[in-house]
Amino acid sequence: MTAKRQRLGRSGEDAAARFYRSHGYQVLDRNWRVKEGELDLICERGGEIVFVEVKTRTSTRFGTGAEAVTPAKQRRIRGLALQWLRASGRRSSRLRFDVIDVDAQNRIKPYKNAF
Repeated sequence: MTAKRQRLGRSGEDAAARFYRSHGYQVLDRNWRVKEGELDLICERGGEIVFVEVKTRTSTRFGTGAEAVTPAKQRRIRGLALQWLRASGRRSSRLRFDVIDVDAQNRIKPYKNAF
């Protein structure tokens, strides 16, 4: 990944973290990595744990960021979420999977309960 793409991705993740904090969420983890993949953002509010996939795009020429979260990617994120829960020791009966679309100007379009 190029340095420019890394900066774009980091900028989008920072914007998403600010968005969740401004809505009363605590950010529990960012860029949690294991060999199977990475979780971009893990937040919590009122006992609900939210796993957030952040997609930052400079244009929609190849589709929106949300459209890039395919069924295979959703399965991978769910598996990673289970690993994170085990590793963190956190428990919750309420889990949610969101997708956050961020454009180059850091405008956010959230998809709550995306999958």
